[in-house]
Amino acid sequence: MADFYVRKEGVGKVSVLNVKGFLDAHTAPELENAFNSLIDSKQFKVVVNFRDLQYISSAGLGVFMAYVETMRENSGDIKFSNLKDEVYNIFDLLGFPLLYEFFKDEKDAIEKFIQAK
Repeated sequence: MADFYVRKEGVGKVSVLNVKGFLDAHTAPELENAFNSLIDSKQFKVVVNFRDLQYISSAGLGVFMAYVETMRENSGDIKFSNLKDEVYNIFDLLGFPLLYEFFKDEKDAIEKFIQAK
């Protein structure tokens, strides 16, 4: 099984999900569990830090599509940061930059939430 983990950190009212390894059909449920935990605790402003993500499949991409509407319906959003070029290219090919905001640094993504108050 591919190596993957999600580590949650809180930065004020913004939650940061650090993802590492390979995000595919086998590991996507772990990311789903992380989003469900955030929703259960009413945390709807989420930055996903991709610094340590090596690979993402369509199943992994689908997780973000499944949860963005819930986050936005609750005055939140999902923002992406620290993507490697090869991972960003996958998002770009599928048109994700039209739906999500991408940031080079986690700090910039968090700041965008703070400025939007």
